[in-house]
Amino acid sequence: MKYTQLETPALIIELSILKANIESMAQFARAKGIALRPHIKAHKIPEIAQLQLKAGACGITASKLTELEAMGSDANLLLANQVVDPRKAERLVGLLAKFGGATLVDSKRGIEILARAAAHRKWQLPLLVEVDTGLGRCGVVGEGELLALVEEIKREPWLEFQGLLTHAGHAYAANSPKEVEKIGRQEGERLVELARFLERAGHRVETVSVGSTPTAKIAGLVQGVTEIRPGNYVFNDAIGVALGVAREEDCALRVLSTVISTPQRGRAVVDAGSKVLALDRGAHGNSLVQGFGIVQGYRDVAVERLSEEHGILSFPPELEFEVGEILEIIPNHACPVVNLADQVFICSDGQVQGSWQVKGRGKVG
Repeated sequence: MKYTQLETPALIIELSILKANIESMAQFARAKGIALRPHIKAHKIPEIAQLQLKAGACGITASKLTELEAMGSDANLLLANQVVDPRKAERLVGLLAKFGGATLVDSKRGIEILARAAAHRKWQLPLLVEVDTGLGRCGVVGEGELLALVEEIKREPWLEFQGLLTHAGHAYAANSPKEVEKIGRQEGERLVELARFLERAGHRVETVSVGSTPTAKIAGLVQGVTEIRPGNYVFNDAIGVALGVAREEDCALRVLSTVISTPQRGRAVVDAGSKVLALDRGAHGNSLVQGFGIVQGYRDVAVERLSEEHGILSFPPELEFEVGEILEIIPNHACPVVNLADQVFICSDGQVQGSWQVKGRGKVG
């Protein structure tokens, strides 16, 4: 059936755009001779992960252990988050021992917990040390702290120091494409600088891993970076458009919504509210983003505000919408929007081709 016949609100993915986005990043990684380990937190859908692996990804990255477990994948796995719960550490090491992969640390306590879990499994666990390159979240900052953690890892017989990892999430708060480029360049250069510092201290650094969709093709150009971990590139969204790293036509994910009320001129209400579009204006705040999404085909229409079940549109009074009219909205931030949905509908040339379950929905542990 035509996608406009779907009951709304509904999440739709234009398959051709999705595949083009996946191939574009894969081609970049191949051309630069670096590994691509995409972050599945953006989509949480096994079928998309398989498309990424088929296109050449070396494995997948996740933020939470339950996300990895939901993927059901035999791909090489990376858990890019701190694990300081012994119970989770046991599960994680068991999963990585089965499929292969690594995780990260930024504290002595984290090393101790993972070392015990690895010793219990009698499996040598590869570790990356997380570095803060400007986000101000997790990760070590200085050379001395970094060196101490690496030496602590190497004292543990069941742990293997593999390299360094960072996430330049602050790029999402940038105010211009030029600032995004600066952040991406600094991300790559700082991590390579620290890798060389460790090598001078006698420690082999196999992996230098950078992340974030806005900076992947910038930091990935820095000589010495070995891996990129973008996630949202499969979809792109209104934040990416505002930052200049994507065009509207590169946005594969849309929220299909119906106009349910036109109470006065210049205002209409759709059936997609905060439980569908989310209230995100950028994970780290972004002044470039106005409203809560881009209404496709209507430059002068703003998704001005959201209540739980309603989206309120504002527009010039000369513009009119009809009750029952179907609209497509590019969300501000695709990741939380997908996490709110049970399924997405796959479309091609205006026709619904099928649906995929969001297997990782709600997997936040």
